[in-house]
Amino acid sequence: MKKILSLLLACAMVLSLAACSGSPAAESANPNASSAGTESSAPSSNGGASSIAVCIASEPDTIDPALNSAVDGATLVSHLFSGLAKWAQDDSGNLVIVADAATELPEGVANADGTVTYTYTLKDGVTWSDGQAVTANDFVFAWNRAAGTDLAADYGYMFEVVDGYAAIWEMVKDEQGNDTDEFANPDATLNVKAIDDKTLEVTLANAVAYWDELLAFPAYFPVREDVVSDEAWATDPSTYVSNGPYTMTGWDHNSVITLEKNEHYHDADSILMDKIEFYLSDDQNNMLTNFQNGSWLLIDDVPTNEIANLKANYPDEFVVAGQIGTYYACWNVNENILPASSTLTGVEAEKAKAEIRNAMALLLDRNYIVEEIGQAGQVPASSFVAMGMTNPDGTQFYQTAGTSSDYDGYYDVSVDALEDNFAAAVEVLKKYYTYDEATGKFTDIPALTYLYNTSEGHKAIGEYIQAALSGVGVNMTLENQEWNTFLNTRKNGDYSMARNGWLADYNDPICFLDMWVTASGNNDIQYGKGAHKDLAMYSLDLTGLGYEDIKVENGTWAQTYDVLIATIKSCADDDTRYELMHMAEDMLMSTGCIVPLYFYTDIYMLNSSVDGFFSNPLGYKYFMYCTVSE
Repeated sequence: MKKILSLLLACAMVLSLAACSGSPAAESANPNASSAGTESSAPSSNGGASSIAVCIASEPDTIDPALNSAVDGATLVSHLFSGLAKWAQDDSGNLVIVADAATELPEGVANADGTVTYTYTLKDGVTWSDGQAVTANDFVFAWNRAAGTDLAADYGYMFEVVDGYAAIWEMVKDEQGNDTDEFANPDATLNVKAIDDKTLEVTLANAVAYWDELLAFPAYFPVREDVVSDEAWATDPSTYVSNGPYTMTGWDHNSVITLEKNEHYHDADSILMDKIEFYLSDDQNNMLTNFQNGSWLLIDDVPTNEIANLKANYPDEFVVAGQIGTYYACWNVNENILPASSTLTGVEAEKAKAEIRNAMALLLDRNYIVEEIGQAGQVPASSFVAMGMTNPDGTQFYQTAGTSSDYDGYYDVSVDALEDNFAAAVEVLKKYYTYDEATGKFTDIPALTYLYNTSEGHKAIGEYIQAALSGVGVNMTLENQEWNTFLNTRKNGDYSMARNGWLADYNDPICFLDMWVTASGNNDIQYGKGAHKDLAMYSLDLTGLGYEDIKVENGTWAQTYDVLIATIKSCADDDTRYELMHMAEDMLMSTGCIVPLYFYTDIYMLNSSVDGFFSNPLGYKYFMYCTVSE
């Protein structure tokens, strides 16, 4: 079954950008995340073989399909693995989901208990790169591994729609009914089984509109049990066994990853590019130099101070594409930002911190960021769920977020509102900090650190935030880390405030919301963890929407937000489900931990000699169908 993402084209039209696709799933190493495509010519010459050298990011954190949570890693994985489904372009250039390792993408069969069962048949000739046959049981193993408690993968929650997931993660309750640290069903598995070597059956907890898109997501790709039993399997070409269009033949760490065409791939005849060299760099000047001298034919980032010149001098090769994503700063919810003199503790302290964080968000001029730093058509953001996501009636989700009738979202980001926002923020901060009327600054705000990964764009935004907050007396230090170190530092919560970005995983607002459940590996803010775990301060009342048993007053994050997300995923009524999703975003934004800055566009440079390039709404870039003219 093919599913055309007209939403993507709508987003591109909304942004009036020159491109053909865009938007990512986890996050990009670059401030201007990536996708879209242009066309050019014919083959390349290299003794009859074709090759292309590109640079999409620096050293990936991981290229294990279950563990990866970054756009650059996912691009690599998508060239190396074949799932049941994949992203492709139809004859008109529209992005579609089509069968890959499966013979077809069938309709599900609804069961009497509300579950839905799908049965897939693997194509003939689907093999691993070492020649062994890919079996249905490889998918059973891979999905249970990715969803399981032992691996605790960042994207494990992507399997929440599969029947059995809830039992896997159910915890033993104590006498008060609270979760302990012990799993209630240590032997539980997903409701997925191999009927025979070529037939896979999976049962979902309920109907899921975006199921086919999940099948094309890297976390759903197969891996082989004997291969991944070596924990270091995904770090070396000699142990990296895959089943996709390419095999990894070289990895000079922090330099280049080399992929070569996999002759065992079931659709090898369609693969036009024989060799892809992914050069690893986060130095934008180095990237631009290598593009300009013809060494690298695509670069996924450029120096911010060169954007105006590149627009003028490379009008056909400098690409600005639409994208469904949000660039934001995030706070560690457990960071103590109250003055040393404060006597507030527990729930009262967290309520104060939430008010402070929301106030500080008002101090930032998003129009300055997009016009003076971004310079690529980004749109100031006042909500987390990105522009391009729509409600059932076709209206923009972000335009119906929040409660104000005067502006979209959760605060007014217009140029005219900046002065009033600043004044309002100062009045809130006066409630908690000592204000020096002579200097117009607060004197006892604790020192903060802003964490970002190597990039001139991220650095420039960090410097702006530093300067804006210093205007009211905040002493903020900038801390730069290289990409994979940064990912793990932020994931572990070892920061005060950090740069962040999220791009749509699939065509539904829930992919911006379910990442913040307590157990999510993408929950970098640390909601429901550490000191925040036991704070009973959130309320949830769904009785008015027909859920008579869901009413919580002064509950924890797990008792409220996690329950809300689970309810959304089991809801079959679109209008109710979207109302619930707006409630979830309201709850997120009330914490002040998410500070939206702008809705993404994607900028990159693509040599005019390249034809056949495309990218999907998740930001993954595809080079297997590329040709390069002389």
